[in-house]
Amino acid sequence: MQDPAQDERAVLARELAYHEELYGGFAQTHFARPAVRALRRHMVRRLLTVSGAGPGSRVLSLGCGIGDTELLLAPHVGSVTGIDLSPSAIRQARADASAAGIRNAEFIEGAFEHLDGAFDFAFGVFFLHHLPDASLDAFPERIASLLAPGGVFYSLDPSRWRLAGALGRLIVPGLMRRYQTPDERELDPWTTAARFEAAGFASRVAFYDFFSSQFAGLLPGFESGYRMARAADEVLCRIPLLSRLGGNFEVIARLSAAPPEQNCSTPRVS
Repeated sequence: MQDPAQDERAVLARELAYHEELYGGFAQTHFARPAVRALRRHMVRRLLTVSGAGPGSRVLSLGCGIGDTELLLAPHVGSVTGIDLSPSAIRQARADASAAGIRNAEFIEGAFEHLDGAFDFAFGVFFLHHLPDASLDAFPERIASLLAPGGVFYSLDPSRWRLAGALGRLIVPGLMRRYQTPDERELDPWTTAARFEAAGFASRVAFYDFFSSQFAGLLPGFESGYRMARAADEVLCRIPLLSRLGGNFEVIARLSAAPPEQNCSTPRVS
C-alpha cells in the first residue's frame, strides 16, 4: 500500500516542477496581456465584495504565483501576504512589488502550513484543485487556525460539472491538457463546501463564470472580447439550475458570520 505522505510529496514535487517552468518567463508575459489583466481586476473586485475587506484588513493569498492579483488588491486593504512554493514566482512578485512602490505586500516562498497569524481574509484562486486529497481534507481546519474570529476564506476552482470543460475535452482535448498540471482536477462544488461546514464554517457555493476566464487565457490580447464574455457570464451565473454548469465555482466560508447574499455585481477597481 502506497504511503499517503509519500504520495503527497510526489504530487507537490510535480506541481513545483510545472510551476517553476511556468514562472520561468511564460507567465510574466502572458499575465501582462490586456484580457488577463482585465480578468485579474474583476477578480479583485469580486474578492473585495465577498470578503468585505477594507483598509484595515490583513489578507492572505495562497498560491499567489507572481503576485499579479495581490498587487492589484494591496491598495484596497491593510496588508497582503502571498505565499507560493515556487522560488521563481516569489522572486518575480517581490520585484514587481518593489518596482510598483507597493509596501504593504510581502511574498513568502514555502508552504502555508508554516504560517501563523490571524488574517481577516484568506483566499486561494485556482489553488484547492491542486491539493492532494489528504491535504484538501485537512485544509479547512488548517485555514481556520489562520483566520481571526469572523474571518472569511474564499476559493475559486474549476467545477466537475462545468460545461466549458466538457466541450473542451470533446473539441480540443490536447489544448485542455496543455493548460493543466499532471495532478490537478476539477472539484465538486458542494462536496468542497461541505468540507468547510464540517470544520465549523458557514459556507456557500456560487458560480463565477462560464467562459470568460477561459477566454482570457486563450485570447489574452483580446480585452474587448473578454469584456463581452464577462458580460454574458454576469447573466448566466444568475440563472438558477443553469448556473450549476458554470466553469469555475466559488466557496465563500465564514468562521462566525452569515455569508453574504449571492451577487455577481462587483465594485469598481482601477
